[in-house]
Parts: sequence; C-alpha cells; structure tokens
Amino acid sequence: MNGLDGTSYKISGEQFINGKWVAGRSSRRLDNRNPYNDEQLLDSSFASIADLDLAYSAANLAQTSWKHLPTAERVKLIHNLASIMERRSGEIIEWLIRESGSTRGKATFECFHTINMVRESGTLPFQVEGKILTSFKPGKQSFVFREPLGVVGVISPWNFPLYLSLRSVVPAIALGNTVVLKPASDTAVTGGLLIAHLFEEAGFPEGVLNVVVGAGSEIGDAFVEHPIPSFISFTGSTDIGRGVGRIAVGGKHIKRVALELGGNAPLVVLDDADVEVAAHAAVVGRFLHQGQVCMSVNRVIVDQEVYPTFAELVQERVSKLAYGDPDLDSTVIGPVINQSQLNGLLRKISNARNDGLECLFGAEAQGLVLPPHLFGRVNSSHELATDETFGPILPMVIAENEGHALQLANATEFGLSSAVFTNNMDRGLRFASGIVAGITHINDITIDDHPNAPFGGEKNSGLGRFNGHYAIDEFTRAHWVTWQKGTHNYPF
Repeated sequence: MNGLDGTSYKISGEQFINGKWVAGRSSRRLDNRNPYNDEQLLDSSFASIADLDLAYSAANLAQTSWKHLPTAERVKLIHNLASIMERRSGEIIEWLIRESGSTRGKATFECFHTINMVRESGTLPFQVEGKILTSFKPGKQSFVFREPLGVVGVISPWNFPLYLSLRSVVPAIALGNTVVLKPASDTAVTGGLLIAHLFEEAGFPEGVLNVVVGAGSEIGDAFVEHPIPSFISFTGSTDIGRGVGRIAVGGKHIKRVALELGGNAPLVVLDDADVEVAAHAAVVGRFLHQGQVCMSVNRVIVDQEVYPTFAELVQERVSKLAYGDPDLDSTVIGPVINQSQLNGLLRKISNARNDGLECLFGAEAQGLVLPPHLFGRVNSSHELATDETFGPILPMVIAENEGHALQLANATEFGLSSAVFTNNMDRGLRFASGIVAGITHINDITIDDHPNAPFGGEKNSGLGRFNGHYAIDEFTRAHWVTWQKGTHNYPF
C-alpha cells in the first residue's frame, strides 16, 4: 500500500534540507540505476559543499527546540513514522528491489525489521537515566545528566540501505539530536530520499532530518570535518572508516565517532555438530543478499572429521539456489550492486582457479548476476579466506581440531560476527568466549541483529555499539552538574 490517497512518493533526486526539497548545486550528477536491468531511476545533481553547509546549519538551528520538545510528542512522531512505513511497506519493498538489487525476500525482511527497530527506538527516551552522586564537599549536591549530543552526521552504506540509515537516524533523533544523513550514491533513494519523504509525511519539524546525496570524493571529508556535528556515525568499509576516524578524532574539530566496518565472519563446524543443520546455515548465511552483508559467513571452518559430509551437503544446497530476477519470489541470488563490485569478485574467482583451488560449484555471470560459487579445501592464507569478499563466494577451510578451529577463526584483522556449531552447550559457550568478536551465535547463522542487543565489532571491524540502551551511550553525553548552597570556605 501507499499513502492514504493511494499515491506513491514522487522522488526527483532533490536534496532535503530544512524541510524543503531543493536541487543540488554540484556540477556532478547522480546516475542511479537498477542493477538488474540497468533502468535509470534518477538523474539529478549531487549536493555540493555549500548544500552540506546549509544542511548542517538547518540541523543546528532545529536542535535546541527539538531537544526541548516534550518527550511524549517526540515519541508520538516516531510511532507515526513506523505506522507510515508499515502502510507504505509495498512501496518501500519495491524500491529496495529496484535500487539495491535486493531479492523480494530480503527486501521484505529489511522493511519490516526496520519498522520493528523504529518502534523500539520510541522506547529510548524513557530509558535515559541520570545519577545523584555522593559529594565530597559538605553542602554540595552532585548530579549526572544524560543530554543529547547536538547534531549527528550519519553516513550509510548501500547493502541494507533502509535499515542501516535508520538504525542511526531514529535513535539519534529519539534522544533529542538532529541529523544530517548522507546515503550511499548507489542507494540514494532507499538510503536517504525515501526516508526524507517518510519523515516529512510523519510531521517531523523542519531541520530535524536533512538528507544530502553527494559524491564522497566531493563532500565526504567535509561531511566529517565540518564544525557543527559532534558525532559521526559511519557504516561502510574498513578502509574508508579509517579515514573517517582520522578526520573525526585527529582533525581541527574533535568529535565522537561510531564505526561499523568490515567483517570476515567465520562459521565454525566442530566434530560433534549437527552437520546437516550447519550446512543449511552456512548456505543461508553466505548467500543472503548475494553475500553483500557485513555479517555474512565469509568462510566456513570445518573439523576434518566431518568435512567430507559437510562439503557434500553444502554443494547439494548451493547447486539448487535460484539466481536471476530479484523481483521473483523464487530468486535467492540477485545482482551485485554495480560493475565495479562484480569485477572485483570475478578477479577473486579467477585467482582462485589459477591457484588450483577446488571449485565445487560455479557458473558465468549474467549481467550483474553472479551465480553462487563454492570452493573446497581452501588454505587459510588464501585471499578468499582472509579478505572480506562481499559477494556470493563461499570458501571452506579444514581445521585439524577444536583448538586449530579457534586459531583459524581469530586469524583475521576483523571481529564483527561469528558462529559455531556444536551439540554441547558448554563447549559452544567456551568456544564463543575465545572468539575475539562483537557477536557470536551458537548453532545459528552469523547474520542476526536484535533491536535490544548490542551490535558492533572488535579490531578492524569498528568502534561503538548500536541498539537498545547501548545506543543511549552513543547518542547522549554525560553532563556533571553540582549545586552548592551558602558561602564557600575558599583558601584565598
């Protein structure tokens, strides 16, 4: 369904600044295309640095009145946003399919998972707590208040554009901040412009959310180093995240930063695992959204005792995966996001074949649709096991025993998500405690995200945690305030 009058949003590619739709002033243009059939979705001007400055100024101007708006009114707007998203879910899903190459199943999941997160975010203002501290000075009272940070800058990626934009935007706004959002150019609509229309319809005041669609090479650094935002939330690659962190912390205007970066999630199959369940999980965890998920199973580490059976079961499942048109209900694997992404994947496949790796399944690309590829007995030092592939390629690595499996699981610069399969809970918990990662699932896929559970990584997978009360720590600051009555006995 669409709006109350049955109409869909008319998305032109204009920027959303201070509650108004305005043309971007960059000389560069956005050519936004459907990755499956190359249909042009938008042709519009990018935002310039001048547009970015207007967006930050609008957010800054709006923040004081927004943070003082009664909590019940802020929460009412968030609930209204969730209701509008639910009513327009069909429209949102269609955009996710057309713009991001999401299969219908993935797009539906993303849409409703995001709606649940928005509703959960409406509880955050009621979870904010202050403290009364014991004072060391007679007659002095000591308090700690949690207050909004001010203006938050959000840079979101293209793989789960709706969810990964709103996961930062809505909690930040719920807690009294205002936001400038820069979505990925490949998903300018589902990561930004569609969201702006939803906020506009929900009735949020001007300037609370501003959306600028611009080229990273033109406004990326300025977005981070601008003097107005006090917090930058970035989700994307580790290489770009390093640059964001350097500018945010080491630049002229020091600010807080949350970085949700790359991953190299291991799925470990121990010798006592239910091999059939583990094989099913490995295939789903790798090939959901063409493997373009930071939590995706990037490598499977299998105990040598169960490897032959496991590899056979995985090969059987992979050979039956339907790929092609993402709009069809039966399609599991749709297109990758763009030609550059495909070229990188094809290079990895070619390198693997030239290196003599055992290819158990694979086929030629059809446009941007890359069929699933499965490689067996991959050396743990090969790029398929060490790099974040971000595509429909699954390498299987053999471990000698449990200790070796743990060593292999931790042999990476990343530490976002992970999984281990075993029929012994104590063994699973012990193994999980040895993995250096922000997330470990026992007997489940590596891809999971709950609105009340901490989401974030270790090592080069980033800094900070999202969701639930963990988001309160990120999007608010502690403010120590004291009150003294009477005269002071100062030493001079």
